[in-house]
Amino acid sequence: MTEENKRAVVLVSGGLDSTTCLAIARKEGFDLFALSFDYGQRHRAEIGAAKLVAKTLGVKEHLVLDVPLGAIGGSALTAGIDVPKDVPIERMGERIPVTYVPARNTIFLSFALAWGETLGAPDIFIGVNALDYSGYPDCRPEYIESFEKMANLAIRECVEGRLRVRIHTPLINMTKASIIKTGVELGIDFSMTHSCYDPDSAGRACGRCDSCILRKRGFAESSIPDPTRYADR
Repeated sequence: MTEENKRAVVLVSGGLDSTTCLAIARKEGFDLFALSFDYGQRHRAEIGAAKLVAKTLGVKEHLVLDVPLGAIGGSALTAGIDVPKDVPIERMGERIPVTYVPARNTIFLSFALAWGETLGAPDIFIGVNALDYSGYPDCRPEYIESFEKMANLAIRECVEGRLRVRIHTPLINMTKASIIKTGVELGIDFSMTHSCYDPDSAGRACGRCDSCILRKRGFAESSIPDPTRYADR
């Protein structure tokens, strides 16, 4: 793959983190191949947001895969478990919350790895964050480092020396406010993104789940107006 025609697979959920990550990959000159998942999540509004984001940012191709994680359950996002509300930010990192989806990033990155191998795209971007997050184990730097090491041992194109997989995590040490500022600098309209774990029937954000609370604080600390439609406003 030449420098003039380098390709990247970018995991795009439709949220502000993955959207900013996609914009960063675009700025770095990659041809963008967006990958999203319909995994039985209760907040399926994010799929529509992901499609809009991918179209707006001019990806080469957007692949939406059906991965029925709802059949496995074990998460408030995929099963009949209440989404926690009004958790103080200072307590969010104390435990792994019930919104954790078992092995989600491992599953998603594995699909990205497989698609990247067929595309000749050794670069994978994922918008994980280890600062303003809810305690998910698969958002930590050591997890990403381990997955990258495994990836380079796992696929034919790497074993035979034609590719070297790189997992890019440009947001991993950024606060939510910094992510928002970066996105705005890159021209992102965050009104097209969706972060809420438990939106209402009209697609409005609840304003009270961990994701909404972190998003609200990010906009407040960045001094950038929050364009989110909240049900509690």
